Amino acid sequence: MSGDGAEDGAVPLPRLPRRTRLLLYGAFLLLVGAVLADLLTGPGTTLSPVLAVAPVLVGATTRRARVPLATGAAAIAVAGLLEEGNTRLPGSVHLASLITITAATLASTANVVLIAARERELFHVRTVAEAAQRALLRPPPERAGPLRIAVRYVAAAAEARIGGDLYEVADTPYGIRVLLGDVQGHGLAAVETAADVLGAFRTAARTEPDLARLAERLDAALADRPADGRFVTAVLLGVDRDGAARLVNCGHPHPLLRRGGRVVDVAPARHAPPLGLLALTGGGYRAEPVDPRPGDLLLLYTDGVSEARDAAGVFYPLAARLPRLPAVSPDDLLDALLADLAGWVSPTGLADDAAALAIRWEG
Repeated sequence: MSGDGAEDGAVPLPRLPRRTRLLLYGAFLLLVGAVLADLLTGPGTTLSPVLAVAPVLVGATTRRARVPLATGAAAIAVAGLLEEGNTRLPGSVHLASLITITAATLASTANVVLIAARERELFHVRTVAEAAQRALLRPPPERAGPLRIAVRYVAAAAEARIGGDLYEVADTPYGIRVLLGDVQGHGLAAVETAADVLGAFRTAARTEPDLARLAERLDAALADRPADGRFVTAVLLGVDRDGAARLVNCGHPHPLLRRGGRVVDVAPARHAPPLGLLALTGGGYRAEPVDPRPGDLLLLYTDGVSEARDAAGVFYPLAARLPRLPAVSPDDLLDALLADLAGWVSPTGLADDAAALAIRWEG
């Protein structure tokens, strides 16, 4: 493996934050200053024990056990040169320096091995979860009836925070059915819940003519699961062959409709609970009409987009930025959106998975 990584080359070393790098640089400078001071002072004193810091500092920058070992060996050699001919110091001082540097080297090496093993385990768990998630999320058709469709999914930068973002587009006897949702929580359990919802949608979308009733069937599918407290916020969109559309919002961030240079928040007249929580509130879901025109573009997204924060903790202003993004096609819009989002959250990266699905009425 190129670069510095774990011993088996499986996991790349995460880039250290700028503040951490500055602290390490400062510590290295102090260590160099101590060595120079030792050279400039006369016999009878020594600062060689501070060389025990060297393998500890190097251990923070590597996942290879041989690096702190080699650094410790070099530190022992330098300590020997600094103390060579210094007869005014008792032998116990030289022995203490050797023991201190050796102990710090072994401790730093053990720490590197432990961290590398844990990061490999975390990396493999995340890889399995991502593979399972990608297997569930089929690429939607580029064209479906009067619609042109594009989707983007971006995994979070934070380790082990695989989310349950989900989407699906189905061409059914009742028109085009679109689902975009977000499972509460993260990890493999969230992916499992997403699989259940997608499976229920793929079956029910082709047999249930009523969009609101389709949402109720998805809610029931979640309610039949073992009680784990998970729910799913979701948006269901139904589009007839003539382009007429209806939308059911199940506790999800409101879609945005871009018409020309204006963006409209498509908020429901009556808010409904997320899938899996309908029994707690009673009532049912309601399909509300959407009035699309040729050229209109509807953006469905998860909160990984709308709740992305910059370095100051400010949320990404999606509704304000959307009118400025190029929208020759849904693909162009989503490419521009992700590039803009990446610039907003840099250098921290996304804290949650982000999914966005853009639909344009072609007429």
